[in-house]
Amino acid sequence: MRSGKYQIPEHVTGIILESISDGVFTVDHEWQITSFNHAAEKITGIPRDQAIGKYCWEILRSNMCERDCALRRTMKHGKSLIDTSTHIFTKDGRRIPVVVSTALLKDMDGEILGGVETFRDMSLVEELRKELEGRFQVGDIISRNPAMHMIFRILPQVAESESTILIQGETGTGKELLARAIHDLSPRRNQPFVAVNCGAFPDSLLESELFGYKKGAFTNAIKDKPGYFAAAEGGTILLDEIGDLSPAFQVRLLRVLQDRTYQPLGATETVKANVRVIAATNRSLTDLVEKGTFRRDLFYRVNVVRLDLPPLRQRKEDIPMLVKHFIGRLNRLQGKAVAGISQEALSLLMFHDFPGNIRELENIIEHAFVLCPKGQIEPQCLPESLKATGAVQTAGGNMDATLQSTEIRVILEALERNHYNRLVTARELGMHKSTLFRKIKRFRIDLPRADGRTQQG
Repeated sequence: MRSGKYQIPEHVTGIILESISDGVFTVDHEWQITSFNHAAEKITGIPRDQAIGKYCWEILRSNMCERDCALRRTMKHGKSLIDTSTHIFTKDGRRIPVVVSTALLKDMDGEILGGVETFRDMSLVEELRKELEGRFQVGDIISRNPAMHMIFRILPQVAESESTILIQGETGTGKELLARAIHDLSPRRNQPFVAVNCGAFPDSLLESELFGYKKGAFTNAIKDKPGYFAAAEGGTILLDEIGDLSPAFQVRLLRVLQDRTYQPLGATETVKANVRVIAATNRSLTDLVEKGTFRRDLFYRVNVVRLDLPPLRQRKEDIPMLVKHFIGRLNRLQGKAVAGISQEALSLLMFHDFPGNIRELENIIEHAFVLCPKGQIEPQCLPESLKATGAVQTAGGNMDATLQSTEIRVILEALERNHYNRLVTARELGMHKSTLFRKIKRFRIDLPRADGRTQQG
């Protein structure tokens, strides 16, 4: 019987390295490539004989080579890294996503010879991820909510038209984002988009800001100044907080919407306005009309197509996606590497009612980035007021149960809308039918015998 550990022959190790689908290369202490397997050739498009002897950054041209090289960290600290996401560039200049793992390269006696890195091509996964996210995103608006998906479905037709649009929603629900999405989908996408907060100006100033003025129109008007309508010529103008307009200014705006002309202050002639108008408000214009504070004829002019944005408390199923989106965006803007959010912290967010809506959620995540610039966002990273509210609400219940009940509600509502057709429901929710079946079974959701396939395609 032989004693000692069995050692795999070197030629067998070479065969294994050539057979795996992950790219593998090794470097010496001078960062020059000493081996380069077949998968590495295939992924990068660079032949082995051209790679060996070159510096690793000359071959991979990764976005982490200059600032945060995983292999450099491993060789400096002696600690392996697993599944670090980055991008590399192929020989023909294509940018492909990869996950990287690194380790020290040692000989039989444990002496460090250099470093070894494996990298896996994630292009297919990235394509599938983008396809999945595309079902839940229009422009910068992200949602799984059925009411939002109704808006997503009609948005292309709305954008193609020239009709005036009214967007209603509470403060922070994303009215300007929706207006920008409409503009970006419209034939005017290459022309200006101008947003004006009508509630921020008194009448006298708002008129000059919107329509401009001529030299000498009033004291200190020493030269002509074009207004926001002129700045938006050929494009789109968003008139935000239109519900705050005074009755007197409503008359002036009505004339603009009727005739598509306006008159700068101090001018003797009118100007033709080639502008798509989108109005937005955080108030119910219908209620204002009934109270007599908003003109009925102006209401009919702006209310050609109305889009109502639900508040975040009515679309809590969107919170995990929105948190992930904000973390990714802040990581890119601030050069940080926050990995995500813990289940406990996410549960606290799910309990919150968000009176400030999506804008408040974004501020909370930015607050967490200040307190926890790396690792996961934990409960201690969140504002004290949020933790206090969550503690009161969780005193009588389980946070995980709240997340589960939210998911059950979303599934039930989707099933009802689709007459309990499981296939159509799965498509709407963006999940595979088998995943939906497992959730129905796990949550013990009772379904009628007829699954609605005769009513829905």
